Amino acid sequence: MKAVRIHEDGGPEVLRYEDVPDPVAGPGEVLVRLAAASLNHLDIWVRQGLPSVPKPRILGADGAGVVEAVGAGVEGLSEGQEVVLNPGLDDGAHIIGEHCDGTHAELIVVPAEYVVPKPEHLDFVEAAAFPLVYETAYRMLVTRAGLREGEWVLAWGVGSGVGSAAFTIAKALGARVVVTSGSDTKLEQALALGADAAVNHATGDVAKEVKGITDGHGIDVVVEHVGEATWKTSLSVAAPHGRVAVCGATTGPNPPAGLNRIWWKHLSVLGSTMATREDFAGLLDLMERTKLRPIVDRTFALADAADAHRYLEGASQFGKVMLSIPA
Repeated sequence: MKAVRIHEDGGPEVLRYEDVPDPVAGPGEVLVRLAAASLNHLDIWVRQGLPSVPKPRILGADGAGVVEAVGAGVEGLSEGQEVVLNPGLDDGAHIIGEHCDGTHAELIVVPAEYVVPKPEHLDFVEAAAFPLVYETAYRMLVTRAGLREGEWVLAWGVGSGVGSAAFTIAKALGARVVVTSGSDTKLEQALALGADAAVNHATGDVAKEVKGITDGHGIDVVVEHVGEATWKTSLSVAAPHGRVAVCGATTGPNPPAGLNRIWWKHLSVLGSTMATREDFAGLLDLMERTKLRPIVDRTFALADAADAHRYLEGASQFGKVMLSIPA
């Protein structure tokens, strides 16, 4: 089969599109012929050696395709079935593409518990777009923050994977969503897709504008994945008894603590990583009930994975960057 592998840490130039032996499904495993995979910042970090993984390694956490074969003891899945992969079980303790070979390949073997039927309303590209970031956002909003209909949500960086996922999930749950971006074009796209308000965090005063947008109420749930660059404002805009759900810190993990705001406003700071299989099942149910579709920005051919990495690192995307895998 063809796959994209790294043999060393580094930039996009270390990605090799090459022939790799076909994997074989063992007991309890499923062989999936992939039709599409997504690109996540996780792939960039692993490629860079953050963390460095055993090599050669096929990157890619998300994928969707068709069951090619099932190993002994596998029940509920059959050859020819359209499926999507849950990229990480046990709260992310084992993630496809980081702790084992991933989805940037024509074929993949994974334990059967990682494989679920594809939502019928999604095509393969859409199905491969949602798992990692959408289950992350679902756990933040639903499991950890207990988001309720009508509450205000702030989604930093709506063009990012987590930002776009949080926006679409919050809207599907009946929340009111303020999105931010440093790009007016991305803000216009978000408004067209149903965002209640949009703020340019590069040129505007997010705290001041949020206060006006919410009539002084503030934000009930802040989706925080940026870190040092946004933390002070996240605490500032949070409503009394609000929740700040944190899943990452792309600009740095050590912002000023702002403890005074936490106690004066009775805020809850909620850490969240990946998701459990119960979270993933809840996300699938939400998607089926609401016909939620993930936001897809652009699709590259598998052979052009290096170009896809460069594009994602350029931060010009709105939604998910995808890889199409030929049959």
